[in-house]
Amino acid sequence: MRRTAALIAGGGPAGAAAAILLARGGAMPVVIERNREPQEVVCGGFLGGDAIALLRRLGIDPAVLGARPIRRARLIAGHRTVEADLPFEAAGLSRRTLDAALLGQAEAQGAMIELGLTIRRVDPAARCLHLSDETVIGGDALFLATGKHDARGAARPVAPESDPALGLRIRLEPSPALDAALDGMIELHLFRNGYAGLLRQEDGSVNLCLSVAQSRLKAAEGQPARLIEALAREAPRLADRFGAAAAGSAWSSVARVPYGWRAKRGAPGLFRLGDQSAVIASLAGDGIAIALASAARAAHCFLQGGAEAAERFQSGFAAQARRPVSLANLLMHWGGTPWIAGPLLGIFARAPGLIRQAAAMTRIGVG
Repeated sequence: MRRTAALIAGGGPAGAAAAILLARGGAMPVVIERNREPQEVVCGGFLGGDAIALLRRLGIDPAVLGARPIRRARLIAGHRTVEADLPFEAAGLSRRTLDAALLGQAEAQGAMIELGLTIRRVDPAARCLHLSDETVIGGDALFLATGKHDARGAARPVAPESDPALGLRIRLEPSPALDAALDGMIELHLFRNGYAGLLRQEDGSVNLCLSVAQSRLKAAEGQPARLIEALAREAPRLADRFGAAAAGSAWSSVARVPYGWRAKRGAPGLFRLGDQSAVIASLAGDGIAIALASAARAAHCFLQGGAEAAERFQSGFAAQARRPVSLANLLMHWGGTPWIAGPLLGIFARAPGLIRQAAAMTRIGVG
């Protein structure tokens, strides 16, 4: 069995950020990533101020990558709309571009990146990964950064829900009108048991992400486009935005998203990063910032205390993420409850500073 000091499962933002920082500290990590090249995933593409600051610490400038600046937020519930300036710098950047930049930086720092290898099974006790090429690789410490997808053998201990949330995403080619409507804007649409977000990305496309209860997609016969049509009465502006697109990609999805979950306790030698450490609702939170902040904290703990620092890291990061994750989850619940969402937007319309305050309070911070 091959061995390394720091073994990272997953080459997304959390895994790549950890690799950069560990390599800088002399740990020379190995990253195992199933895709041969960066892919688009079910992720909003939104970078808040804390994510941008963390990326710059890693040597990545989103502006250089072409990220589209976002200055304002627009909330829409039914026919009610409210807008406010964001209290921080923000931008829209596709995961394909972001992941490629982070993995490139990790490799430049000396990390070993192994692509095209699926993790068949994780053995947390032995701190090793069983791979699709029949090999096994172990580490003094294992950094689990597989995103919203659980790895066999190391699934998050999440209680089952009767009607779990699903994530859906499509890339839209905008018309001139849609492009102008989203210039400098992140737009959030609220509807029963879900929400949708739209923003422009560096390549000119519009990223449309939905979080919705499984039952709503099931009622639409499992077809996301039909779900958009069914939402036309509740979210007419969302249906208009979708209809205004010149073209769209295929839909991608992820099932059973455990919003609000945090890994409150750790295991020896196992560092859970990103969505494996805390799952924040993107209605108000920033999953990329969670990924980067958890990676930064985990790398620091490992470099200072070795594999035995994993348990201290996990409890510490759970405490750091408690307020933003809990508040974002509460706002998601309110946004998906029509009799609350409408009056809430009425309050925001009279006091738009509350939107800025809520946005600021759901940041993970840069540590």
